[in-house]
Amino acid sequence: MVYPGAVHSRFEHSLGVYWLAGKAVDTIKTCQGLELGIERSDIKLVKLAGLLHDVGHGPFSHMFEKEFLPRVFNGFTWSHEDMSVKMVDHIVDEHNIDIDSDSLTKVKQMIIASSEHGSTENMKEKKFLYDIVANGRNGIDVDKFDYIVRDSRACGLGCNFHFERLMESMQVMGDEICYRAKDYLTIHKLFATRADLHRTVYTHAKVKAIELMVIDALLKANDSLDIASSIHQPAEFWKLDDTILKIIEISNTQELKEARDIIQRIRRRELYQFCNEFSVPKDKMDHFKTITPQDIICSQKMGGVTLEEEDIVVSNVKIDLTRGRNNPLQSIKFFKDYESDEVFSIQDDRISHLLPAFYQDMIVRVYSKKPELVEAVSEAFENFQLKTYGKKAQVHSTPDSKKQRRR
Repeated sequence: MVYPGAVHSRFEHSLGVYWLAGKAVDTIKTCQGLELGIERSDIKLVKLAGLLHDVGHGPFSHMFEKEFLPRVFNGFTWSHEDMSVKMVDHIVDEHNIDIDSDSLTKVKQMIIASSEHGSTENMKEKKFLYDIVANGRNGIDVDKFDYIVRDSRACGLGCNFHFERLMESMQVMGDEICYRAKDYLTIHKLFATRADLHRTVYTHAKVKAIELMVIDALLKANDSLDIASSIHQPAEFWKLDDTILKIIEISNTQELKEARDIIQRIRRRELYQFCNEFSVPKDKMDHFKTITPQDIICSQKMGGVTLEEEDIVVSNVKIDLTRGRNNPLQSIKFFKDYESDEVFSIQDDRISHLLPAFYQDMIVRVYSKKPELVEAVSEAFENFQLKTYGKKAQVHSTPDSKKQRRR
């Protein structure tokens, strides 16, 4: 709805990760196959993990996982990686696929390797294979290689990150994939491009406005359609996809009227109005607490329009380089050249001074659900900043054209 030229199915991405996973392990096998004992079965399992790593995603992917479900289940944590594992088991059982249990276990471990439930600690050999699809150790994996290049191209951003350079020069040392020290800027571009995609595409202000409306529509439809319960039943979960919006939109039931009205607003482009945003000051990040509509309501001036909590949506967007406020390069093992056995990390004081010294951004955005309330919401948002930080943290005022009352 904002970037219509982009691909909005994970089918192409899954094929891309499948192919890149095979290419990565083939490259390692060509250079170090005998030394590492890489077998054909290893290649097959890594490729399978690449193909299946995202089958656990629900409709609208991370929005479903991070926004919708926690509000339905009051903070309940659920991950698409864990659901992918359940879906793999379901697929094998449902279609009587002939795969031995040991191989299946390895594929599932590769899928969840980067999640909080994933770990390579219990793996006794070839740990490096578990870093190819979803890398929990340092964040460099073929999943990112695929979607960063794919989405950058599709959304017209351009991309100066070239994963081929890393694929050709990587080497396994100490059972971990390591990279040449002189390629550290290429690696930084990987994380910087990812962060840029999050800021300009995935959390674009209008993208978030539509996303917030979809969340509201799903929440209002959940009791009637029992959307969230499918996460407990793989046999039902696979049926749940983006067409859930069309199901709501074409329904005639009174129970779905509120949800239907929101979706019709999206179709007409009558979106929640983005009022303004600010980045949380660096010296306030340690004590930052999620900002809520109630915080904004409590900051409105007396005597004007009286805002209600349901008139406002606040979006707290965190963007980092995969390691929170830490430099991701410190988690990566480098080597000097192919004749050296020494591996090391690169500390902050040894990298280019043109690179950022701070690695995380927290952006607070406020939206008005009704266009006629934009001015009141914007004013309350400014007051909140003055009360909290003693100054306006936003870069510019809300445009007057947005503040004009519209019916």
